[in-house]
Amino acid sequence: MKTVEKPWGREVWIAHTRDYALKLIEFNAGSRSSLQYHQFKHEHIYVDRGRLRAELEAPDGSMQVAEYGPGEVIENPPGRKHRIEAIDPQLDDVVRVEDDYER
Repeated sequence: MKTVEKPWGREVWIAHTRDYALKLIEFNAGSRSSLQYHQFKHEHIYVDRGRLRAELEAPDGSMQVAEYGPGEVIENPPGRKHRIEAIDPQLDDVVRVEDDYER
């Protein structure tokens, strides 16, 4: 496994081959991905917990916005523009009194 830090959160790569990737994607509340599409990748996003807002390109080229919650799946075939935004409140409630890592 490897972890890739992103401006909006992080990806934890669980499995990866030439044709397949399984990633745990964690978004910071209120952050969002870039508006993007994939040339070849057929992507499925399973929402494990929290809520997200997705901007998804419709067949006519217009952008549609929908919200998704736990247990729902978003399918992004190659060429479909999409953007994901985390909309749940921030749950990081740590008050550090001492920290060896200077956070």
